[in-house]
Amino acid sequence: MNILSVQSWVAYGHVGNAAAVFPMQRLGHEVWAINTVQFSNHTGYGAWKGQVFPARAIGELVDGIAERGALPDCDAVLSGYMGDAAIGVAILDAVGRVRQANPEALYCCDPVIGDVGRGVFVREGIAEFMRERAVPAADIVTPNHFELELLTGLQARTARETTQAIEALHRRGPRVVLVTSFIGEDTPSDSLDLLASAEGRRWRVRTPRLPLTINGAGDAIAALFLVHYLANGSAVHALVKASSSIYSLLKQTADAGSRELLLVAAQQELISPGWRFEAEPI
Repeated sequence: MNILSVQSWVAYGHVGNAAAVFPMQRLGHEVWAINTVQFSNHTGYGAWKGQVFPARAIGELVDGIAERGALPDCDAVLSGYMGDAAIGVAILDAVGRVRQANPEALYCCDPVIGDVGRGVFVREGIAEFMRERAVPAADIVTPNHFELELLTGLQARTARETTQAIEALHRRGPRVVLVTSFIGEDTPSDSLDLLASAEGRRWRVRTPRLPLTINGAGDAIAALFLVHYLANGSAVHALVKASSSIYSLLKQTADAGSRELLLVAAQQELISPGWRFEAEPI
């Protein structure tokens, strides 16, 4: 598969494209990475160096790829954090150009807005852009629990509420929904859930909760879910594969006491996860 991935980049550590590109490549796919920023490290450290690229740079790079005659061979576009609405517009323009060249191409949007405990951490207007423009354009969306509620305006705690929120998100356009880092009323205190929904069916994978908070895990799981879904069009297959790999990566990271995802050192977990979880219908 050929995936166009438009995200941020860091020289040190693993977030954005630095978390998403290698897993997709390690699984055997070509990735055409367009970086929206180049920072020394992720902003969670509180200080960083680097620059934000202008939105027009995305269009220029897509122009160059198009001139190579490659867009008809693009199987999917993946996007994550958007620094401002102009970047978002440029990404959606790239999606449109890819779809024009290959109508079968998918768009996977990781609608990065915020998280439980942190609230909204993107610039003003991004949440609205995600809700009104990016999500309706997407085939696949991968919100966390906080983002699911924010995008739909619905609480998702009980099984019934969660079903209603996911269905509300489907009605906005995406045919596949992956909810990461989900904690519902029936989620044990030592566990986390991942939920997938497609074609009127929903599944859950429950994993142990690990003693770490790390940047880039959401970027990596969106990439993993996308490529596994591209492999055979099965949301439950992609859920099982992606959740098993991300948990195994995070387990090694937690055991090592690392602040950064051990994406390279633990790369075998992408191919043959040490932990495997099964999905159950919900």
